[in-house]
Amino acid sequence: MAGIGHNRGPGPASGFRAHAWAVARRELLGARLPVEVVRMQVRRARELGLDYKTYAGVRATTGRDLVAFLYSSNALGVFRPQQRLGQAERARIAQSAAVPHLGCGPGLAPAALAMQIGARSVQDLPHFGTPWSAMRDRMKAWLRAEGLPGDAVLMIGETDHEREMMAAGGLAGFVSGQRFFAGVADAV
Repeated sequence: MAGIGHNRGPGPASGFRAHAWAVARRELLGARLPVEVVRMQVRRARELGLDYKTYAGVRATTGRDLVAFLYSSNALGVFRPQQRLGQAERARIAQSAAVPHLGCGPGLAPAALAMQIGARSVQDLPHFGTPWSAMRDRMKAWLRAEGLPGDAVLMIGETDHEREMMAAGGLAGFVSGQRFFAGVADAV
């Protein structure tokens, strides 16, 4: 027997009940947005430096607008202390309407890199092998300190470990740095 709050989905039942669920799901996923809403979303996607599909997907999933990007030093292609970020990458970040934040890998000069991208905040990212709960606590503490809702922050990263940080912190999504800086940002 299903407990309180269970919507008694179609389950193994067949017949009309399964048909009704299939129709409802199709209607929900096939909902068409008014043209003005789509235009507004296209404009906002452009302001953020994302393609429409990525922006609309994140927006539909989280129900929130993106306000900040968390760039990892890996996504920026910075692997040594005092390494300069490329001009094209700096320009792309500066053009985005999202507030930039920086997550640095170990052994880097976070303050110097944060200054290059105009980051509002900088943090050392959890090291590889950090337990999930510690990653979650660290990412959530950073979000609280910055006054950011996690589902309004998109992570621009490069590694699977950074993808785990995104999930642990409850961030809106993940876009690879290579795709973002190439101008093609498909979120995962």
